[in-house]
Amino acid sequence: DCSGAIEASAKEGIGIPEILESIVHLIPPPRDTVTEPLRALIFDSYYDAYRGAIAYFRVMDGTVKKGDRVRLMASGKEYELDEVGVLSPTQKQVGDLHAGEVGYLSAAIKAVADARVGDTITLASTPAAEPLPGYTEAKLMVFCGLFPTDADRFEDLREALEKLKLNDSALNYEPETSSAMGFGFRCGFLGLLHMEIVQERLEREYDLDLITTAPSVVYRVTTIKGEVLNIDNPSHLPAPNEREKIEEPYIQMEMITPETYVGTLMELCQSRRGEFKDMKYLTPTRTTLIYELPLAEVVTDFFNQMKSRSRGYASMEYHPIGYRENALVLLDILVNNEPVDALATIVHRDKAYPVGRALVSKLKELIPRHQFKVPIQAAIGSRVIASEQIPAIRKDVLAKCYGGDISRKKKLLQKQAKGKKRMKAIGTVDVPQEAFMAMLQLDQGAS
Repeated sequence: DCSGAIEASAKEGIGIPEILESIVHLIPPPRDTVTEPLRALIFDSYYDAYRGAIAYFRVMDGTVKKGDRVRLMASGKEYELDEVGVLSPTQKQVGDLHAGEVGYLSAAIKAVADARVGDTITLASTPAAEPLPGYTEAKLMVFCGLFPTDADRFEDLREALEKLKLNDSALNYEPETSSAMGFGFRCGFLGLLHMEIVQERLEREYDLDLITTAPSVVYRVTTIKGEVLNIDNPSHLPAPNEREKIEEPYIQMEMITPETYVGTLMELCQSRRGEFKDMKYLTPTRTTLIYELPLAEVVTDFFNQMKSRSRGYASMEYHPIGYRENALVLLDILVNNEPVDALATIVHRDKAYPVGRALVSKLKELIPRHQFKVPIQAAIGSRVIASEQIPAIRKDVLAKCYGGDISRKKKLLQKQAKGKKRMKAIGTVDVPQEAFMAMLQLDQGAS
């Protein structure tokens, strides 16, 4: 129905007054709630080093003014408002804000957790009966471990994550301890792009040098007792005799590509355990490929591989379609007979041997030689499926033996072997930072 359409052009400035008049006459005004108890919704916030957390909010009901004592309903904390204002576009102080208006507040909020996005502000003297609904909880899809290279900067990393979470409610984190990397955090993200942005902001804005473990997804494990567990860290997977099945998240992916690259992209999807669903021709030279893939096969370097194979012309989008049971196993990496939890990964049983073989070979290149022989093993449970050894750095103890009896040389070599054996029993292996990204490098090389 085009009757009543207004002839308008933003470029020429035609019809603007008519549009505004139509909004006034055709759209009903909101209900007047100025006299009701204050309820204001925080939709954004940031941290100011001098004023504390600054919250941006919209007043839904009631009135708020400078000097009011307000309560944040989610945390229960109370603060006195030092400043109330509007954005025009810079911050401009005003006396009060009424229902329907948008502004900011400053109340010397030192704890960044007290000004969360989605929280409801009300007056401490006459609080509202119920908070506003807020925002829907974000569903996290990708997880990885973040560890500071310098252990003394663990608290700096905690503060940086707290400040980032202030205006990114989708970010989630919890402390994690690794025997190889010390103290850090297990972080959850909406997807790969979200993860890369957070890492980049931590390094640029907060000057942190981080070790990032390979990203993983949330697996759903059903135990023999019937319990359903969500596992986001491979090292937390229950033992094989305690679990009945493992399910992994699947996505439906659509790739739009020139017809020339259809073959190589189909090969990429097949190598990542993809199931072909459909192929549509948008134009004679442009095609849409539809595949269903495990999310775990996409979170490492799938996007880079797709761009590389299509010379940058292909694009992709995906959405989750649920969980499916698969033959998945926990692949442990042992360095000097000690499991390294940060290198553990959950893989499909058919891929366990090639992944394990490639990973131990890569680690052999990355871990420096020690004074004793260092075995590197990939194992499923107690069964070792791939193994490499880093030879010991040996001193030439026979350098000063010019001729003489062979028993003298044997005695020196046996003495050296005993020392190496004793050193191996008490020695520790330093795993460099590059080794923890070996899984990503492995995938890039294998595809």
